[in-house]
Formats: sequence, structure tokens, C-alpha cells
Amino acid sequence: MQALGYPAVKDLVLVGGGHAHALVLLRWAMQPMPGVRLTLINPGAAAPYTGMLPGLIAGHYARDEIMIDLMRLGRQAGARLILDRATGIDRDRRLVHLAGRPPVTYDLMSLDIGIGSDLPDIPGYGDHAVAAKPLGRYAETWERFLSRDLPNPRLVIIGGGVGGVELALASHHRLARLGRRPAITIIEREAEALPNIGRAARARLVQHCAEAGVRFVTGAEATQIRADAVQLSTGETLPSDFTLSVAGTRPQGWLAGTGLALHQGFVSVGPTLQSSDPLIFAAGDCAHLSHAPRPKAGVFAVREAPVLMHNLRAALSGGRLKAYHPQRDYLKLVSTGGKGAVADKFGLRSGGGWLWRVKDRIDRKFMAMFTAGGPMLQPLPAGPRVEGLLEAMGTKPLCGGCGAKLGAEGLSAALAGLPAPSRTDVLSGRGDDAAVLRAGPGVQVITTDHLRALTEDPRLMARIAATHALGDIFAMGARPQAALAQVILPRLSETLGARTLAEIMDEAAQVFAEAGADIVGGHSSTGAELTVGFTVTGLADRAISKAGAEPGDVLILTKPLGTGTVLAAEMAMARLPGLVLGEAVAACLASMAESLGPAAALLAPQAHAMTDVTGFGLAGHLLEICAASGCGATLRLADLPLLPAAEALAAAGEASSLAPANRAACLGRISGPLTTPRAALIFDPQTCGGLLAAVPAKAAPALLAAVPAARAIGEITAGPARITCA
Repeated sequence: MQALGYPAVKDLVLVGGGHAHALVLLRWAMQPMPGVRLTLINPGAAAPYTGMLPGLIAGHYARDEIMIDLMRLGRQAGARLILDRATGIDRDRRLVHLAGRPPVTYDLMSLDIGIGSDLPDIPGYGDHAVAAKPLGRYAETWERFLSRDLPNPRLVIIGGGVGGVELALASHHRLARLGRRPAITIIEREAEALPNIGRAARARLVQHCAEAGVRFVTGAEATQIRADAVQLSTGETLPSDFTLSVAGTRPQGWLAGTGLALHQGFVSVGPTLQSSDPLIFAAGDCAHLSHAPRPKAGVFAVREAPVLMHNLRAALSGGRLKAYHPQRDYLKLVSTGGKGAVADKFGLRSGGGWLWRVKDRIDRKFMAMFTAGGPMLQPLPAGPRVEGLLEAMGTKPLCGGCGAKLGAEGLSAALAGLPAPSRTDVLSGRGDDAAVLRAGPGVQVITTDHLRALTEDPRLMARIAATHALGDIFAMGARPQAALAQVILPRLSETLGARTLAEIMDEAAQVFAEAGADIVGGHSSTGAELTVGFTVTGLADRAISKAGAEPGDVLILTKPLGTGTVLAAEMAMARLPGLVLGEAVAACLASMAESLGPAAALLAPQAHAMTDVTGFGLAGHLLEICAASGCGATLRLADLPLLPAAEALAAAGEASSLAPANRAACLGRISGPLTTPRAALIFDPQTCGGLLAAVPAKAAPALLAAVPAARAIGEITAGPARITCA
């Protein structure tokens, strides 16, 4: 989505989802820059806010309360979010190298990739310890540790700075509230713990540690980490059930190969936050302020964000850059496990609850910025409007993918007047997943499909569209043969248009090559938004149709349901307590990108009937099998595989814009408990949904064992073409 509909001319790439970049995205959403395509590259769909991590460990916050939803931010800002990890930069060719996909081109780049606190050089560290940064893995590992329910857990924390002490107190508080008696030891290499904090605050924190029974071992370093102990340089061995490193600030190793000027491995930047390469900026903990060195602290990343935003825009437009002058000191509010805090500035050194309340208000106010706002709906036209316009517009944003289809009843009415095939070599036409043509001793199947973009990432959209188009070929039991591409690009400059089309075709070629097919041509044009489609042919000895299911057959579904609901919720920027929606969207996209080929190869030799579950939902496509086979079906709602959060979102009223039409098309032919959130998902339009196969009961156990994600969800029954839900 380009700002104000202008063509994109330059690629601005933000590498890393740190606090500075999150705030840049937020500001960009409020003030987009015409002509710029914005990209964020980050391994996860959400990023934790460091200021609230001790509160999460202590149990004061739920996980979703401390996570910045980068998917949501990306949609607000019209940015593409690439879920991957940067591994290098080719500055001559202006490429960002990634771990899991081809490089991304940039015209201007900013780095905010954070730091690590791991200790890879210590034997046993990788297998038996966890670092406080990156925060996501630490939080997950901590929750798993709590579930072990150890009555007397032993914890060793490597690093006796403010972070180590704060997390030690938070850990003690959480474990004590659970009725456990923890023994916590902090290791500090210096002669004294808390070396970088004021004396008064240090004394108060040491007192809190003493009251909690937290022990300090100073002048020592860890030399080996085992599953149940930490060996020290002093010769002492500390028993440990949970070993955490908060030992310092380690830059990401790949920065050393960029050719940028570095300071102890961190990117050196000047007052404008530019690196030694004027096309690369850096902010947050990965940057070293060469003009005003400061410790690594989130407060500086937050203060850098407005300057970074201004300077990125200025660099893209030829404007004048601003200088960032960091404050000399800042208020440090260190939580003390319970709802208390110690302050280090302005002479404050209280550990009372009022400082915790101050800290809590500051943190919640910061996080509230990222949950404000909602979806941008199409504005109503001014003046008179034709009757029926509001009903046609609907109350929801128009869905992408298969959620943008015409409903089943409307489609049937539109095609009702088409003549039957007149050629003898056309064995079947509309009504099945693909047309079937005679080809020598076997058959050739042909199908076409295209998708309105559901992501701003052209490469991911190409993979999803190609995977989706191949679904009809696999559903017919055919071997993919050849594909023609149909691509509508949004308005882009000649350079970005070529760049984008190359990404789409390269990714699609990979998908078809993996399936054994070739792209043999296609057509491109420019339009209002990205649309990607493919016409695909396949070869088979015999085509598997929707007809042929027999009473007693087991119904097998190979992918979870819920893509339409999850994507509709993302477009509506839905909020649900306990849920980080961006993570659910990432799981949904990953499911859609999975090929049906391996499952089809196993199911096709056994299936009596098969189809892929797409726009008309599970119920609609199962009714097609029933009608073609002259049978009914029983569907067990409890056995349906569902995407993460899909049922919770359905319970909150989220649904695709096509779901009502899908439900209406099934009226009178489906019965059972249809008012539950789980039942709503059988009408949910799927993009890149799974295969639905009717297989002999005796073959089902082996097939279910061989296809990892497959589930038995019901049976074919005798009788009229209707579904009974149980």
C-alpha cells in the first residue's frame, strides 16, 4: 500500500524491530512519505518491550501486555514485514542478506537489531543456559521452567549489573508467590556488584537482595555450564536448575563483515545517526554514538526515534539532517520483584510502591501508543448516494486471498448459462477443481486462480498464490506440468516495478520447480493493488474428482482451518486479551505457504474423492463432494484442526467478509450445533487450505500416520447430500 496512491520510487528498509524502529513505523503510519516503499525485516512478528520484562518474569504482566505487535504496526504504516533474520549486507549491490530467503534490495537502510547477552565461548552454554537478550526466548524458557514445579529451585544469574539484580529479584518474587523456596546466586566478574549505579540506589538494591536471600559471588567468572551446575573460575561449583546470562552487551557477529566502521563490534554513528556509509543509519543498542558514548539502554533508542524518522525522510528527499544529542543521564527505575522500585537519579532512592506505580504508568503509556487506532475503512462519499451502496460496501474491510471471492450462490448464477463442453477431448469442465482434457492414454488437467494481495511482501504473496493455484492440480491427483503467471503490480517506478516482478517470478519459479513444473510465460499489468495468479496444467493417469466417495469412507483434512478469520482480524486490527495477533498471523501465513504436494502424493492413490478446501470453506467444499457422490457426511467439530487463535477470534466475532455468503449457501443442507465459534470456522474461506479426501476406512490409519498434519474429521454416510455436525 503506497502512501496516498503515489507510485513507489525508493525502497527504505528497516532491519530489526527494536524500539527505535517500532516508533518510526508508528510515526510513518501517521505521516507516510509519498514515493517510498517501506520494509521491516525482523525474525519475529512481535518484539518485547524491555522495560516490562522484569514485570513479566515477576508475574505482574501477561505476555501480550509487553509485546509490540509488528504485524499490526506494519499494516498501519503500509509496510511489508519480512519475517527473517539479517545475516549480512552487500553495500556495493545494496542488498540485505537473509537467513531464509533471497536478499532484499535497499535504497536506504536503518539498523536496529539490538544486542545479545549470550556467552557462546563458555562450554555448555548453548545447551544449558539462556540469555536475557533476545527477550522472547528467555520468556518462553522461563515459563517452561516454572512448569517443572520444583519445590527448591536453584538459579544462577551470570552478570551482577542492574539487569541481573532486577531479574534475580523478579524471579524470586514469582517463585515465592508459587510457594517455592528458591536459592538464587548472582555471579559478577568485578570486585563489586552493581558497579554502574549510584551508591544510594546500590545499597538499597543490595538490601533487597539480602532480604530475598539472593547471594552474590564477585570476582568470578563462569567457565563451564552443565545441565545442573555452573563451574566458576574460582573452582567453586554452583548447583543450578536454571542458568541465565545478563552478562553484558554482545554485538551481532555479522556486523563485522559489513565493512562499516565499528566500535567494539557496534556500528559507529555520528550525530545524524548515519554510519560510515551515508546510506545506512543505525539506532538503539546496536549503535555506538561516537560523538557522545552512552551505556546500552532503551531510553536512548526511544529518544533517537524522532531524529531517525526525520533524517530518513530527509535522506530520501534531499533535505537537511538533524543531530541527535543524548541526555547526559536519565532516571533509572529498577523494580525490586514485588510492586516496588528503586530510583537512581534526582537523589531518589525509595523502594516503595509509589515508584513502582510511576514506572508502571510510564511503561503502560509507552505500550498504549502501539495499540491505538484501527483499520482504515473506505470513507463514505459526500452528498447523495445510490440506494444499496452501504449494503454493498459492508461493515468490514474487503478481505484478500480467497476471502475476496464472489459467493457460491452468485458464482453459480453467473455460470448457469454456460454451454456444456462441445469437444470430445474435454472430459469435464466447470464443477470440479480443474477441467479434465484427454491427453494420450491419460489426462491433462488445467486450472486458473489468482489472489488479491493479503500481504505487502511480494515474494511471500507469490509463494502463497503459487501454492494456492497448485492446490487444484494436487486435488485432482495430477502431477504439475506447466504454469502461466498473471501479475497485476501496484503503481511503481520502472526500477521498483522490475525489482518487484523479479521477486515474484523468482519465488513462484521456486515453488513450481519444487512441485516438478515450469513457468512457461505469463502476462503483467499495472493496477490499483498487487494481484498474483497462475494458470496451471497437470498430468495424470486418471483424475480424482469430487465424485466417488462411498459410505464408510473416512474424511481426512491435511491443514488447519481459520485463515479467513485470522486474516480478517488482522485487517480489522482486532485486539483480544492474551493474544498477540501478529504471531497468530505469522502462523497463518506459514501454514498457507506449505505445499500440498507431499500429502497429495500419499492420499491420491487411496482417495475415492478429493478436493482442496478454499474460498467456500470446509462445509461448502464437503457439500460439493456429497452432491457429486450422492452421499451425506458426518463432521466431528471437536476433531477439526484449527490455526492458533482462530477459535478465540471467531468467538470475538471476527470473520471474513465472505463467511456470511458461505453459510447462506449451506442453509438447508447442514445441521447440528452451528452457533459455536468452532462451527463458524467450517464456513470460513480458506486460502491455501488443506486437502479434503474421502478414503477407505482401512487405509485411513496409515495415511494419518504418514501425513503429519492430517486429521480424521468425519465420515461419508449414506443418504442425501447433507452434512450432520456432531
